[in-house]
Amino acid sequence: MAFRGLARMSNRVAIVTCEAFIPDGLDEDRLLLQACARAGVGAELVSWSDRTVDWDGYDLAVLRSTWDYTGRRAEFLNWVAAVPRLCNPVSVVSANTDKRYLADLARIGVPVVPTSFAAPGEWASLPATGDFIVKPAVGAGSRGAGRFDAGLDGELDRATAHVGDLHAKGVTAMVQPYLDGVDTYGETALIFIEGRFSHAIRKGRMLAEGVQYAFDGPALFIPEQISARTPDAAEIALGTRVVGHFAELAGEPLLYARIDLLPSPDGPVVVEAELTEPSLFLDHDAESADRLAAAIADRIL
Repeated sequence: MAFRGLARMSNRVAIVTCEAFIPDGLDEDRLLLQACARAGVGAELVSWSDRTVDWDGYDLAVLRSTWDYTGRRAEFLNWVAAVPRLCNPVSVVSANTDKRYLADLARIGVPVVPTSFAAPGEWASLPATGDFIVKPAVGAGSRGAGRFDAGLDGELDRATAHVGDLHAKGVTAMVQPYLDGVDTYGETALIFIEGRFSHAIRKGRMLAEGVQYAFDGPALFIPEQISARTPDAAEIALGTRVVGHFAELAGEPLLYARIDLLPSPDGPVVVEAELTEPSLFLDHDAESADRLAAAIADRIL
């Protein structure tokens, strides 16, 4: 692949991860580091919580696998605010690390999974019928998510207890209906680079009946069932609309974005807009790592 205006190798880019993934990084981190080298960008893997790092010494800091922030979001956002030349920008990260942004999308007419929120001390409105999901509004990797069936004896009590556990940790709980189209069609994750659609994957369902994941368990993410996906025009149009909305709020294009969609009887709906530290599934598209590295090189220049 040819790159427009290769950056000097003297330029420094931080590919930002968390302490658990130092020094080797995840497979996706390594793919991006290799692609940056091909693009003439001197990139290195750095933990966001490493207090010895001089962030002013980097031309760009690119948030990637910072997956341990959910239990200390305030600390993470303080760090984000202090880092110059961050991608994605601090305004996006601050809003996107709390899933109450879904309510903002709904207010402007974006089709989203119907979602209610209950902060600590507030009553959570649980469905009287059907399957539903309870999960933390600040979370990643399905940690703290649980699936419940309102029609089964004791399930509402179990869901209420799960909300109470989240509240006890100071976390806002969110409640969504379980859209059973995910059982067959799966979830579509659309990846965008510099606001342009790059590639997509299919995620199989993660929450079987009765499954409940710990919010503060040792694992930073739950393994996913990933396969190739060719999205349809409606999915791409919705993803492009959401990415454009957040870019407009930020006042600049987003270096990367992942928009997760679920099927519904009325068409695709947004379940999450992942703009902070999403997996971009660079190993599922042969050119995607080079595409992202080229965008990083352009931003340095």
